[in-house]
Amino acid sequence: MKAYVFPGQGAQFIGMGKDLYEQSELAKSLFEQANEILGFNITDIMFNGTDEQLKETKVTQPAIFLHSVILAKVLGDDFKPKMVAGHSLGELSALVMNGVLNFEDGLKLVSKRALAMQKACEKEPSTMAAILGLDDEIVEETCKAIDGVVVAANYNCPGQLVISGSINAIDSACDLLIEKGARRAIKLPVGGAFHSPLMEPAREELAAAIESTNFNEPTCPIYQNVTASSVMSANEIKENLIAQLTAPVKWTQTMKQMITDGCEEVVEVGPGKVLQGLFKKIDRKFPTSSAVFEI
Repeated sequence: MKAYVFPGQGAQFIGMGKDLYEQSELAKSLFEQANEILGFNITDIMFNGTDEQLKETKVTQPAIFLHSVILAKVLGDDFKPKMVAGHSLGELSALVMNGVLNFEDGLKLVSKRALAMQKACEKEPSTMAAILGLDDEIVEETCKAIDGVVVAANYNCPGQLVISGSINAIDSACDLLIEKGARRAIKLPVGGAFHSPLMEPAREELAAAIESTNFNEPTCPIYQNVTASSVMSANEIKENLIAQLTAPVKWTQTMKQMITDGCEEVVEVGPGKVLQGLFKKIDRKFPTSSAVFEI
């Protein structure tokens, strides 16, 4: 059984999607449509901008979504998922490609999500840090013992858990986790504490947009970040997508559940190979590949 997975923030690079734009008329029309929907030429930044321009949350998230979704669409009949999943932002890409959202609504929600998250980040200085080489339970218990806001945010793979919270709390947690045996505690170059309670203002803003958007029943199961389990109900998908901004991304649990449910091969759709690498941490022999458009 083949699954398609969609990456999240951090996978971007200058030039992303340019080959699609130049080689496919369908891709070109979708990119031009995106420029109109967003109200600025995101293609100019994606193809020829600077790293700093592309790193802005309001640009990064739509850019990754566009690269992923447009690549999947130009695959045409070759795109035949039996199950889908997306890491954080990538969940919205997955929801377009299993028929829950149309392209325009998906892009509008991504844009609103990005702007809401950016505003929430500006309200309180906050950040994230990757903790390597410790059991999840030790990281979770340590976070609970720290004064201030700090929580487990991204269960990326066994031995890699990202924590999220206020800057002082993150600093304290990193020091304590190193004392407890973490191989490394790396502060990440992000704008704020994603997937933590500090994203509550963004969650409320996005909830209103999601509630007013039409969600169709999916054509195949999506494994959502909040539950790490198969979902086939449009209403349940909405609830989980709203909860996602303040809840942890259970990617390790998602990968294990997909394999348990019969996933035999994973195709990553979008920039980079991060998700393929995470699946290899579950089973280094597990078949993974990148989606490729060929004329």
